Amino acid sequence: MKVYLDHAATTSVDKEVVKAMLPYFSEKFGNSSSLHQWGQDAKEALESAREKAAKLINADPKEIVFTSGGSESDNMALKGVLAVNKNKNHIVTSAIEHHAIHTTCQELERQGFKVTFLPVDKGGLVNPEDVKKAITDKTAIVSVMHANNEIGTVQPIEEIGKICKEKNVVFHTDAVQSVGKIDVDVNKLNVDLLSASAHKLYGPKGVGFLYIRKGTKIEPLIQGGSHEFGKRAGTENISGIVGFGKACELAEKHLSEEGERLKKLSKYLVDGVLKKIDKSHLNGHPTKRLPGTNNFSFDYIEGESLILHLDMKGIAASTGSACSTKSLEPSYVLTAIGLSKVQAHGSLRLTLGKDNTTKDIDYVIDSLAEIVENLREISPLTRR
Repeated sequence: MKVYLDHAATTSVDKEVVKAMLPYFSEKFGNSSSLHQWGQDAKEALESAREKAAKLINADPKEIVFTSGGSESDNMALKGVLAVNKNKNHIVTSAIEHHAIHTTCQELERQGFKVTFLPVDKGGLVNPEDVKKAITDKTAIVSVMHANNEIGTVQPIEEIGKICKEKNVVFHTDAVQSVGKIDVDVNKLNVDLLSASAHKLYGPKGVGFLYIRKGTKIEPLIQGGSHEFGKRAGTENISGIVGFGKACELAEKHLSEEGERLKKLSKYLVDGVLKKIDKSHLNGHPTKRLPGTNNFSFDYIEGESLILHLDMKGIAASTGSACSTKSLEPSYVLTAIGLSKVQAHGSLRLTLGKDNTTKDIDYVIDSLAEIVENLREISPLTRR
């Protein structure tokens, strides 16, 4: 039996998405900047996809700038805003951001910028009052992710956005994990910038977008042409963008129904794991989290061993974010919510998707219980 429970890392490309993309690899191969019919067909497809992406987050299509993915969008948000605010050198962010924000902020610190990494509580939540206190007259941008990629905790973005608006500070949110999974409305959330990525919602890899609210000043990260309203130079990846547009369309259509299904399936998984496996723990906020993201830790167990044994049983999972799985260091997200280094090393992320069933979950729970028991028998930690 094969069960894929690593949807936070990436998803399969939906068959309808593949079908929509195929013509743009062959007969509709034009450059969208060309004036002839081939180019205009590509341009029409580009703008249609932009409308679908905008509709998913309740934005104006002209506020959508296509990029190569979430990491580029995050970098563009931070560096682009700093570039137009020469007299401001301060960034406010959280301690549990994705590497695309976290590592970029560390690099900006090395370049002389000031960065405030806000703490989170044991559920992984940022306190909006901490954001308010951290903002100074030198703050150029606040960046707090909508939903965490490891523990799934959903942040109080709307409240943080209101604070930023009152303080007249640009507010960015990395919504790579939340777009297409829960309701994301840029106007309700009070955000100026928002990052998204296609491969997290059954679209292709290598394409994303940055929402830029009208009036928000930002410098391009990539220069060289007038593509994407002058915000991102380079011939557009039409086939990928068409796929992203279709994925957005499908996500909007099934958002409520699929969200409820995944919420129930996650509860079934969490209840089963915590009941069947002694000394197991759910990490992150118990209710304010994405419907399909579940992060566990198991006493006396090393996470990498869990992954390898699960893989031998045909189960795909991860120990944390896909961008850090080769690192020997414990997850900074898990240590930020209060786990010890040993506990963090015993973590397991199981993220559900549209093809998962209760039969899959039963198999995973039984397999996991057996693996944990076997690993604990040989673990030196259990004998202390």
